[in-house]
Amino acid sequence: MARRRKILVPEARDALDDLKARVAGTLKAEDAKFETAREAGIPLKKGYNGNLTTREAGRIGGKLGGSMVRELVKMAQENLKNK
Repeated sequence: MARRRKILVPEARDALDDLKARVAGTLKAEDAKFETAREAGIPLKKGYNGNLTTREAGRIGGKLGGSMVRELVKMAQENLKNK
């Protein structure tokens, strides 16, 4: 299955980065994956991370992505409730 790595609305990049940081409990979006990796005990570092297993990399991305989706669904439900 092919994956799309680019967002459909490029203007939403900043808002998505802010959401990622908020979900991870960090101040900056670029720190979100490092904070998530640290919490999971995965040795992620800036630069080359070819020593990580697919499972470890998936634990980082899956946790962030899943949390972001849950937050977006929650925001949509509140938005519908308020209308």
